[in-house]
Amino acid sequence: MLASHPDTGLAPKALIVPHAGYIYSGAIAASAYASLRPVASHIRRVVLLGPTHRIAVRGLAMPDADTFATPLGPISLDTEAMSAISSLPQITVSAAAHAFEHSLEVQLPFLQMVLHDFTLLPLAVGNASAEEVFEVLQKLWGGEETLIVISSDLSHYLPYEVSRLVDHKTAQDILKLRPSITHDEACGATPINGLLLSARAHHLTPHLLDLRNSGDTAGPRDGVVGYAGFAFCEEKNHG
Repeated sequence: MLASHPDTGLAPKALIVPHAGYIYSGAIAASAYASLRPVASHIRRVVLLGPTHRIAVRGLAMPDADTFATPLGPISLDTEAMSAISSLPQITVSAAAHAFEHSLEVQLPFLQMVLHDFTLLPLAVGNASAEEVFEVLQKLWGGEETLIVISSDLSHYLPYEVSRLVDHKTAQDILKLRPSITHDEACGATPINGLLLSARAHHLTPHLLDLRNSGDTAGPRDGVVGYAGFAFCEEKNHG
């Protein structure tokens, strides 16, 4: 699969990153976060979306908190932005959805290491449509101060060669901004599709930074999980 190239010279507005254990997908996630180096000093807010794994949620759930904490220190949540989207019908509040949601929490140390001073708006995405995610992203889009991060793995527990084929097809759909990713192809299909709608609306260009699976990193090859890192950047010459 594609190897990572951290010195990309890109200026991302949005990322897609995996969320498995660091031994399996950490290097792939790192390739995406490394692409933030040229813009890290400008980013003041991160909108982080990931799929729910343990708690059923209708729509997109905000936490019932104003701070998250990791061993690297506290992260202030953007309560003003949370209030701004709270009236949307697809937005709910669920402490339970966030309590053990690894798709969100594994991203936090990366963000703390790469960015300087930022607030966080974490959203656990459950039973929602791509259009509902798109509506939320539109309200939160902002300018260069706002980074969008979508947390998602790709195919799950397929044989190694089958996974490579499936994940390659998924990567091509993302690169062509086709908002038709299924949950068999990516556990975070809904937020990915919502981002692809936003990328179309804002004329972003996706770049594939890394594409591998657990059979390439630290796991056996009889049943693997796919991972990819993407950066979405503004088209400098648009218009």
